[in-house]
Amino acid sequence: MKRVLSKRKIIAWIIILICLIGLIISIVNIVIWYKDNKKTADQIEWLSTIAEIDEVETPEEIQEEPVEEEGYQLPSFYYDYMKMNLINVNFNELKAINSDTAGWIQVNGTNVNYPFVKTTDNSYYLTHSFDKSGNYAGWIFMDYRNNIKTFDKNTILYGHGRLDRTMFGSIRDILTNGWLNNPNNFVIKLSTESENTLWQVFSVYRIPTTNDYLRVSFSSNDDFKNFTNMLINRSQYNFNTTVSPDDYILTLSTCHGQTDKVVIHAKLIKKETR
Repeated sequence: MKRVLSKRKIIAWIIILICLIGLIISIVNIVIWYKDNKKTADQIEWLSTIAEIDEVETPEEIQEEPVEEEGYQLPSFYYDYMKMNLINVNFNELKAINSDTAGWIQVNGTNVNYPFVKTTDNSYYLTHSFDKSGNYAGWIFMDYRNNIKTFDKNTILYGHGRLDRTMFGSIRDILTNGWLNNPNNFVIKLSTESENTLWQVFSVYRIPTTNDYLRVSFSSNDDFKNFTNMLINRSQYNFNTTVSPDDYILTLSTCHGQTDKVVIHAKLIKKETR
């Protein structure tokens, strides 16, 4: 009988020890999470004080009325987007801080208003901040396969879906937070050292993690068209927007929990060479 009680005590202590270890690990992870949040928030505020961002006014000759294009009536809001100002960023100080600086991104209706970076892989900036300090909040980065000077048919940017809404955290819930109720949100602006561009959103969805939307090159116009049709058909909102084989697209990808991704696709509709 004593041996049975002794074994029960040992098992009980083992369970208690396991629970304590789990609690300690959870506390450590929470501390790290808050610490990374603070570092990220401080870095965003710091960058906002040194970044020189100007708006480029749209010339008056932009068309006012929709026209027929290959039998398709362009929606009137397309011209509202075309009249929106571009952004123009001075990258001198940003590149002095981090030579990996590739551009700046703004997503209407979200907190996304940051420089983005590019390096030789798609893993480094998952755990490093803009200043290259270790940070599990990571930073916004371009797919290493893309060419920032001449956009590929599909240019891809990644960022963690942080719960504090930093990085792509304000994108992860766009399907449920009212973002889709305002067509003025359906615009993404980029500025790079070579071009300032504006992109019109045509697809948004949440999907179990897959890599089928992460292609950057295509064998033919038909291959690209089939790809963009897949993205349009996958969208959980109808943007009433077409994509042609001549278009270039931008993809934003972020995590939603451990198993899902939230993805935005937009097409290039306006650019200015710097």
